[in-house]
Amino acid sequence: MYRKTQQPKPEALTRRDKRGIALVGALIVAGLVGLGIWAAVNPGGYGQSRNGCVTVSAASSTGGALLHACGAKAVAMCQAAFRHQDKLSLLTRPQCRLAGLGPAPSPSAIQAGG
Repeated sequence: MYRKTQQPKPEALTRRDKRGIALVGALIVAGLVGLGIWAAVNPGGYGQSRNGCVTVSAASSTGGALLHACGAKAVAMCQAAFRHQDKLSLLTRPQCRLAGLGPAPSPSAIQAGG
């Protein structure tokens, strides 16, 4: 069998203990606030389409998808987007333009402008 033991009564927190708990709590809150600010300000490597890199947010069966490509893959993605008329292509086109990978101007557009 086992022997029942009495638990000692807890001691009241001292002023120093309370200050220590408050300090730890404040540090945790400050860390979370700092993390939130950093997440809001720094969108990450996939944040924006620019400099030959394309990032597209699209709906998918699991909620959302982030499509990202740079270099030759981005060029191929943009060429396909300007050849097709599906919803994903229409979402991709503005991002391609932001990345500087828009379609080549047609000869008629060059003649009309010049």
